[in-house]
Amino acid sequence: MDMKHPDHFELNYTRMMLGALYLKPQPRSVLVIGLGGGTLPRALVRLLPDVSIDSVEIDPAVVRVAEKYFDFSPSERSRVAEQDGRVFVKRAIRERRRYDLIMLDAFDHEYIPEHLLTQEFLREVKSLLAPDGVLAANTFSSSRLYSHESVTYASVFGTFYNLKRENRVIFATNGTLPDLPTIATNSRIHEAKLRTFGIETETLLPLFSTRADWNAKARVLTDQYSPANLLNLE
Repeated sequence: MDMKHPDHFELNYTRMMLGALYLKPQPRSVLVIGLGGGTLPRALVRLLPDVSIDSVEIDPAVVRVAEKYFDFSPSERSRVAEQDGRVFVKRAIRERRRYDLIMLDAFDHEYIPEHLLTQEFLREVKSLLAPDGVLAANTFSSSRLYSHESVTYASVFGTFYNLKRENRVIFATNGTLPDLPTIATNSRIHEAKLRTFGIETETLLPLFSTRADWNAKARVLTDQYSPANLLNLE
């Protein structure tokens, strides 16, 4: 965070993640797995007056840091659950919850936790999406896991948008993926507000691609096969 300009997004991946609004401009219910500094939920509350957000963070210390140093304030509209993201998802399924937008941004000291990378987990997440709901996932753009992750997402969601600038952000839907003309039209809805966060349409739109730039024969990650830490070693 730039303390002189606290609303400005300093990291490219956070700018790309809000590109999810180009697919779903007016989500009313949002799930964020991985709080970090609270950048994404804080911005969504400002952008969307009717939004309701559930954020999930496994480490209570991270929540305290977000509140103390990053101007994150839980509220009735922006709640925080201190628990494992997959546990939250399983309980939400039992409670028959549905979200218009789900954002995956959970990392440990090495990478995304293995149990949040698998086909089974993504199927669980998809079951929480409302019809035509959108998934936004922050991953790495260059690692030995890239092809494995890609085929795993494709096995659950089919074709998805792949945005890369330092990190890689995946946009997938529980329904028909909007085409590029629709995304371009939607990009204008929040354009002025997004600029206050440093998100420029002319920079973000060209990143949208459905080109499969991975090895389609890579093995899908499952609960029985998800050696993420080993695969991600250089």
